[in-house]
Amino acid sequence: MTEIGTTVLGYPRIGPDRELKRALERYWAHRIDQDELLETGRDLRERTWRTLVAAGLDSVPSNTFSHYDHVLDTAALFGALPERFTGPSPLDTCFAAARGAQGAPALEMTKWFDTNYHYLVPELGPDTTFTLAGTKPLDEYLEAKALGIETRPVLVGPVTFLLLAKSTTAGFRPLDLLDTLLPRYVDLLRRLRAAGAGWVQLDEPAFAGDRTEAELNALIRAYHWLGKETGRPKILVAGYFGHLGRGLGVLARAPIEALAVDLVSDESFVDAVAAEPALRDKEVLAGVVDGRNVWRTDPQRALGRAATLLGVAKSVSVSTSCSLLHVPYDVERETGLPRLAGWLAFARQKVDEVVLLGRALRGEDVDLSGARQAVADRAAATELADEHVRARLAALRPDDAVRPPHAERAEAQQAALGLPPLPTTTIGSFPQTTEVRKARAAHKAGTLGAAAYEAAMRAEIERVVRLQEELGLDVLVHGEPERNDMVQYFAERLAGFAATEHGWVQSYGSRCVRPPILYGDVSRPAPMTVHWARHAQSLTPKPVKGMLTGPVTILAWSFVRDDQPLADTARQVALAVRDEVRDLEAAGIRIIQVDEPALRELLPLRRSGHEDYLRWAVSAFRLATSGAAGSTQIHTHLCYSEFGEILPAIDALDADVTSIEAARSKMEVLAGLAGFGRGIGPGVYDIHSPRVPDAGEIGELLHAAAGTVPADRLWVNPDCGLKTRGYAEVEPALRNLVAAVREVRAGLA
Repeated sequence: MTEIGTTVLGYPRIGPDRELKRALERYWAHRIDQDELLETGRDLRERTWRTLVAAGLDSVPSNTFSHYDHVLDTAALFGALPERFTGPSPLDTCFAAARGAQGAPALEMTKWFDTNYHYLVPELGPDTTFTLAGTKPLDEYLEAKALGIETRPVLVGPVTFLLLAKSTTAGFRPLDLLDTLLPRYVDLLRRLRAAGAGWVQLDEPAFAGDRTEAELNALIRAYHWLGKETGRPKILVAGYFGHLGRGLGVLARAPIEALAVDLVSDESFVDAVAAEPALRDKEVLAGVVDGRNVWRTDPQRALGRAATLLGVAKSVSVSTSCSLLHVPYDVERETGLPRLAGWLAFARQKVDEVVLLGRALRGEDVDLSGARQAVADRAAATELADEHVRARLAALRPDDAVRPPHAERAEAQQAALGLPPLPTTTIGSFPQTTEVRKARAAHKAGTLGAAAYEAAMRAEIERVVRLQEELGLDVLVHGEPERNDMVQYFAERLAGFAATEHGWVQSYGSRCVRPPILYGDVSRPAPMTVHWARHAQSLTPKPVKGMLTGPVTILAWSFVRDDQPLADTARQVALAVRDEVRDLEAAGIRIIQVDEPALRELLPLRRSGHEDYLRWAVSAFRLATSGAAGSTQIHTHLCYSEFGEILPAIDALDADVTSIEAARSKMEVLAGLAGFGRGIGPGVYDIHSPRVPDAGEIGELLHAAAGTVPADRLWVNPDCGLKTRGYAEVEPALRNLVAAVREVRAGLA
């Protein structure tokens, strides 16, 4: 068996034209059968494998495809899905776990480390019994082999899988199940080897974060157990998203054959790897091509990092820093980015970079002049700087990010708004109907004139406002029919950003986003939301929230420039949002929501970086919102992350009301909110599931929340925006929400 050589750790799986998304949604709508869905998956896998082989990679990964999520696939593979989920097929059972069903709430969903990808959180307890219940990695290996393509099956590593899981029993650690899980990994490895697999890749990104002695010991135990097994493929362990810390030494000394390291996320890790003597008998895959951002690789810097490891390891090859799941497919499909396109590399171009750099590292004579010229051209681009923006930021004073004391604000806001106890609202968006999407697409294509588009959006806003009034909600929204995405909409109206045509990436399941590219200094040429908010407020005496996306989330859900500190870019975006807040207030909007769902997402994986990040992230939010008067109520929204460790930072945002995801976790987040001094809206309706919660279920969650949060500070809302749901689900769910609130209010009275 040969060395791995040049490779990538994974590849996008939704399809260049979102073929998987469309097939999934047609299947869930009963418009195609499972055979057609499975055929879509087979076609996407074959296209990926053939693309990677044709590009010249030495090793091609398999089992990186998923119909929903790779962590969910791992739980299903080892028979670890909760018994409440059933379906007519194993795939349908996975969909039930991901999306929920009547009587069976879905698994929790949270961020995959510090990325914008979401995974399903396994539920494990002391009674969990692992079995090799599926054959997906083996099936996909054999599928590729039948095409004449040898692949390297990829799996979530056993320790990371357990560390990502949630305990179903107080005091129990999923990691305690390691000795019962490892034999099932052995069973799978033996079956793969018997089928002819020469290599297998086990991903252990959990060790890019701080880990306890017990967790490091688990890593030692796992790879000594697996490594010493006979009849297995060679093992590549991939650690990515940062410095592996002591995990590097553990894996270097384990009886495995290869280690993939991320040399992009943390430059200091290069020296740590170069100083590790135990790597002398292993192949090291130098992850020098960034798998998470879209800028072309600087060949001189990349080769310098990879060359540092020559002589340290048995052999050194070039790889991506992590899976290419996090970037779009192909920049050559973009027609609207003339100069910018030359600075960019999407997944297809990154594969070419890996191949070219790998050949150069082996001493072959290759032409790197095009890459060098692209990097130099970007560095010399004078249009990236806006001196007016920089002067405004330099002139800011500390008190520009401070509002009056909250008690004073709360009194002024209640006098202005007159809200009842437990005020009800939604997070912002309402379902985007086929008609709305068609009108927006036609307007963009130039086939629907400005006046007709304006009329269509105004009519939809009025329909949404009237529906909310009829439902009995207290604080309304305009529904956001004019917005394609909560970040892209703003990026298209801010200087310094570029939007792509086909730059889709998977967020979770069938949900795809098109992150904008932030390439230069940011400013707001004109108001972005005021027109629509003013119209909505004119339709009703009830308060309508102005809806904005916060600076940290705009950064997190964009591909961000890497030529200046992220904190500096955040301040520029914050200044643009601040201008919009002031214009909304001047237009008569009394409640303004500045969403920061990605606040936790960007938190560095190691605690050593937390203080600095939270300092500038909180500062950016306060800069964005502190231009508002005390009588204007500032809301923020956070969702689908573990928030416990950043509660002091959430408090420091100084928002008047914070809405937060809580339904799937059944209000677990409230344990840390007992001393929170401002308004809190823990979600009582999981919008990422098609099931409709009844009033009793919502009432139980409300009573749980009221046991922690005083009624005068408790808000009632769904977990997140309603854009991805249909009205057939949303209307009954919101009716049940309002009914539950009325019952609880009566009890309080």
